[in-house]
Amino acid sequence: MTHVQTKGKKAIKAPFRADQVGSLLRSERIKEARERSGNGELSAAELRRIEDEEIIRIVDKQKEIGLQVVTDGEFRRAWWHFDFLEGLDGVEGYESGQGIKFHNTTTKARGIKVTGKVDFTDHPMLKDYEFLHGIAGDHTAKMTIPSPNMLFFRGKIETDIYGDNLDAFHHDVAEAYKKAIRAFYDAGCRYLQLDDTAWSVFFSEQGHEQIKAFGREPDELRESFARTINEAVKDRPEDLVVTMHICRGNFKSTWAAEGGYEAAAETIFGGLDLDGLFLEFDDERSGGFEPLRYVTNPNLQIVLGLVTSKHGDLEATEDIEARIQEAARYVDINQLCLSPQCGFASTEEGNLLTEAEQWKKLQHVIAIADRVWE
Repeated sequence: MTHVQTKGKKAIKAPFRADQVGSLLRSERIKEARERSGNGELSAAELRRIEDEEIIRIVDKQKEIGLQVVTDGEFRRAWWHFDFLEGLDGVEGYESGQGIKFHNTTTKARGIKVTGKVDFTDHPMLKDYEFLHGIAGDHTAKMTIPSPNMLFFRGKIETDIYGDNLDAFHHDVAEAYKKAIRAFYDAGCRYLQLDDTAWSVFFSEQGHEQIKAFGREPDELRESFARTINEAVKDRPEDLVVTMHICRGNFKSTWAAEGGYEAAAETIFGGLDLDGLFLEFDDERSGGFEPLRYVTNPNLQIVLGLVTSKHGDLEATEDIEARIQEAARYVDINQLCLSPQCGFASTEEGNLLTEAEQWKKLQHVIAIADRVWE
């Protein structure tokens, strides 16, 4: 695909010099409305009206601070991944009895299971995107959905349809995503992001233990992940930008995985048919920039997540600028962009900072990008 980016901050196509991952802190009004809805005290129509109003407010704020890209903050979701995956044919959500383990904490209990052939026929998030598209104006509306690999990574396959035939499972998932991508495109989407924590299993010994628990080998699983993504995005329209955010976990300002990109770098940076990669580089858990030497596609944009979304303190501008220049030793600086390392609320609970601090973080990204790519 053709990817066009100007030398300065302003870009013709996404990702932008100053970008964002997607999720934003849920407002107290949203939290209260969702709680009342869950208790049966608020109708679905009334909840949606409140969500609409709050999304309009935060989209206006994103425009006001100078972002070129706007999202709905994932305000209609409880989880960044489960809400979308449960909308696929053959997938159901269930009360798992246990949460996902993070560093020194655990999420609330929730799970997904595959109960039939995976497919895509329709999805409630198409309507969600259409609303965002309708209020974006001359800004670019970004839609975020979990990577196809997340259904394997977080899903429990409880069906005789696939049995031990994981190739058939991955094929059906890729085909379902191909239909989903086309549906979002037909709804007006031109900037789609896949969010993926599954790649983190390659980054540490703890992750390698997870691979063994899956009954897979690292090389085989890495190839499977890449093949599923590439099949999913294959034949996408020329004017649709598809990026991927690779995450090590983001829940209440903590994390689930650690380790640098080196063990999967050749596949991630040289083997995926994507337009951009959003990468975490906000602390020592992410390793150095050396794996970027495997970036061989001159049209692949690398979005450096150097500004953390996990706390409200602003990083020193000169430190971020120095790190961008360090990354530019491996990738042409005109292929680099800047963003927070993750969203601010991958789940509805959100990270441990205030909404005011969140906006200052995003303004910080914009200001630094203006200085670097002026």
